[in-house]
Amino acid sequence: MTVPALVALIAIAIVGLVSALIGSYGVRMARSTSDFLVASRTVGPMANASAISGEYLSAASFLGIAGLILREGADALWYPIAFVAGYLALLLFVAAPLRRSGAYTVPDFAEVRLGSPALRRLCTAFVLVIGWLYLLPQLQGAGLALTILTGLPAWSGIAAAGLIVLLTVIGGGMRSITFVQAFQFWLKLTAMAVPALVVLGMFFGAARSFDRPAPPQFPHETTVQVRTEVVLDVVEPVRLRAEGVVDGERVRGELTWAPGRHEVAEDTTLVFSAGAPVPTTAGAPATDREWLEPLAGDQGHELLEIYSILVAGFLGTMGMPHVLVRFYTNPDGHAARRTTVIVLGMIGLFYVLVTVVGAMSRLYTPQLLVTGETDAAVLLVPTAVLGQNWAGWLLGGLVAAGAAAAFLATSSGLVVSLAGVLFTDVLRGRWTDFRLAAVLSTVVPLALALAVTRLDFALTVPLVFAVAASTFCPLLVLGIWWRGLTATGAIAGVLVGGGLSGVAVAVSLFAVLPPGWLGVLLYRPAAVAVPAAFLTMIVVSRLTRAAIPHDVDRALLILHAPERLGLSADRLNRPGQA
Repeated sequence: MTVPALVALIAIAIVGLVSALIGSYGVRMARSTSDFLVASRTVGPMANASAISGEYLSAASFLGIAGLILREGADALWYPIAFVAGYLALLLFVAAPLRRSGAYTVPDFAEVRLGSPALRRLCTAFVLVIGWLYLLPQLQGAGLALTILTGLPAWSGIAAAGLIVLLTVIGGGMRSITFVQAFQFWLKLTAMAVPALVVLGMFFGAARSFDRPAPPQFPHETTVQVRTEVVLDVVEPVRLRAEGVVDGERVRGELTWAPGRHEVAEDTTLVFSAGAPVPTTAGAPATDREWLEPLAGDQGHELLEIYSILVAGFLGTMGMPHVLVRFYTNPDGHAARRTTVIVLGMIGLFYVLVTVVGAMSRLYTPQLLVTGETDAAVLLVPTAVLGQNWAGWLLGGLVAAGAAAAFLATSSGLVVSLAGVLFTDVLRGRWTDFRLAAVLSTVVPLALALAVTRLDFALTVPLVFAVAASTFCPLLVLGIWWRGLTATGAIAGVLVGGGLSGVAVAVSLFAVLPPGWLGVLLYRPAAVAVPAAFLTMIVVSRLTRAAIPHDVDRALLILHAPERLGLSADRLNRPGQA
């Protein structure tokens, strides 16, 4: 094993070990159901904000956002904007009332608000679907990181991440992972801040510019191994050496590519000389100037895609189970709001740093534009900037540690939220059955991650957010703010939104999308699925207004009354109180 691979492996192992040690502190304190599910609702705003930021900034954020910016340029900036803005929606509409409800999970809230066992079961099913879909790219991100950094097979990273997460969760539940995720957030922030400062210093020191009507250039002779078939756009003639199948013919030797599109088969090796123009995957901005300009390749559908991304991110965040469960751990609604404000600042800073690294990677790791494996940009930037020396290896080790923290933090949050739902709605046993629920929550996505080909973060993550936005967002917003919601209306809306977004997920992952607006809506369904879910809930609730719960005013009073009045569910449910 090479020195940089050994450094990266040691860094990843240290993160896993430290996470386990910190988690053991929570194990000694976790003794009850409330400890395992919501940390006894005693987590303060700063600690909870760190933990929320730790689990929210997933492998998709740490690796995928930078890769999107490398590939798509200005148009990719809408992704971090949407993901940060989601916490603004949480702050305005959901955070404090959700905490005052006294629920442990989203299905808990649904039954508390509408008193429908059928709705509760439906919500349980969608929590599991959303959680498992979102766990899949986290575990595959672990495999990608280990393969890129150490050369080990992807399955080893997937299996190791699943095992560490499972041990942490079954050890101490929510109380345990709160400490772990807070540590992992600050590690991730450091692992992104240091390379961002380094690449900025190198960029300004070299006085380079992106504002050129030309493609990026290879900084030195570069060998590119094409693992899957790819179609490349060439805007300037480029000379290269190739071994494999290019444009349908087997070649071995020098080639000259004319401007146009060229097909490269899998297992083909391409060698580009220093200063050669970089071919880009078909559909991506081919020149630096196009990369800088929003909607440079607009064909009438990009704006629709952007709107759908914004809807999914802004409204989907409040529907993510692992995000929502965190607000149940705050002492009261006021603390929940303070937590959300702090989270906005934390994740906003992180996404600024990710944007910097993604933009700079266009100069230092342009070979990823050829293969399309842009998710690996953050992992390769340190040695690309500082070279194959101890400085580059140590910075690479720090980034490897941050990547490990990214997929471990989000995965543990997802597992504990899924385990909470399985424990309360499926197993319904003793609190020790929480550990069995955690095992079940981990096994399904772990098996999928090992079985399926690695999925592009840019594809899977927005689809998961779209499902959450189309199901739980309408339920929470209308359930908190509209007394006219009925259980029948809620069930109909969740089924319509979940059905539309679920079909889009299936088609996007397993079929070739048609061109035009239909393909865009299948790829980014939130623009249609979310309004349809809201409209269905409102219309059906109006048609079944006789079924409005008789205690709706009491339920809304609990959700909205300030804590100092003593009307929150926690206080009303205490022994000796009305």
